[in-house]
Amino acid sequence: MRKPRSTAMLTNNLSTMLGMGVVLLLALSGPVRGQRTPTISYITQEQIKDIGGTVELECSVLYANDYSVHWVKTSSDRSDVVFLSTGSSLVLKDSRFSLRYDLSSTSYTLQIKDIQETDAGIYQCQVVLSVTNKISGEVELNVRRPPIISDNSTQSLVVSEGQPAQMECYASGYPVPQITWRRENNAILPTGGATYSGNVLNIHSVHKEDRGTYYCVADNGVSRGDRRNVNLEVEFAPVVTVPRPRVEQALQYDMDLECHIEAYPPPAIRWLKDSVQLSSNQHYQLSQFATADEFTDSTLRVITAEKRQYGEYICQATNKLGEAEGRVEFTESVIPVCPPACGQARYGGGASAISISSVLMAVATVLTMVAIAQYVKRT
Repeated sequence: MRKPRSTAMLTNNLSTMLGMGVVLLLALSGPVRGQRTPTISYITQEQIKDIGGTVELECSVLYANDYSVHWVKTSSDRSDVVFLSTGSSLVLKDSRFSLRYDLSSTSYTLQIKDIQETDAGIYQCQVVLSVTNKISGEVELNVRRPPIISDNSTQSLVVSEGQPAQMECYASGYPVPQITWRRENNAILPTGGATYSGNVLNIHSVHKEDRGTYYCVADNGVSRGDRRNVNLEVEFAPVVTVPRPRVEQALQYDMDLECHIEAYPPPAIRWLKDSVQLSSNQHYQLSQFATADEFTDSTLRVITAEKRQYGEYICQATNKLGEAEGRVEFTESVIPVCPPACGQARYGGGASAISISSVLMAVATVLTMVAIAQYVKRT
């Protein structure tokens, strides 16, 4: 028997409505399940603290009653992981660390007292969903540290004149230290100005005037900062100057011939006359005095000048970078030049030489005795 058309239509409508209801129910039930997935609703932002201070790191979670919550410390490159707590229990055995759990806000607060430099790092709040799945939030703790200049910074440098020079300075610390360069006695830097900021100080072409001590100063506002002295030595060819290019002295008197040498490395110095190198003997005395690494004073003393000792003398200085010389003309005078002749005149020479001071002393003694005798005679 055939059903009426109205009955069939009613049955189809009911089936359609039932299907739509199931779909609607599934759609409504989906979001409800999603809201029950654990989430981290709040975590403390980046912290910057001083050594010895205290910090609190808070992590609030939702829908995590049935899941394990951990605090974990890791390094910046994630290579070193340390578990600090699980649930409301602290795992780390360190009296500086403590954990506080607030049931009403489901927050886990990690407190660190007496902060040390090693406490710096990334702290993660983790909710473990499964063996292979977890959600996490992280906060970075930075600890202010005074600058320490690294050992890989330049300590000393030796450069030949005209060559480039590069001095480097690096420092650790937090905040990141600023590097400033300056010279001893605030002398002008080869780059211009009294100071230069940057890790690397470049000198494109070194001059001998650039030699000396440079200061690398690292500062980040924590403590007094750090400083390193960098010694720059510049190798250069000798420069010879003669303070008295022409000197004169009477026969039988001593005379000093001088030259000043500026060079690095220290040069070999010699005196020549008529292309013959001189040495200390009964006619000459050689002496040298280094006033600094780069400065040397050389003196040639002519002893009891003779006719053959007058003429041109050459002061010659040589190092690996070059050679220089200065000339002194030694001539005869009628009157002895003082110094160094004062009280050193010789008559006759040899062991029987009589100094002018001895003659004057004898004359003074005779005159005194004559005066005394005359005084006694009158009385």
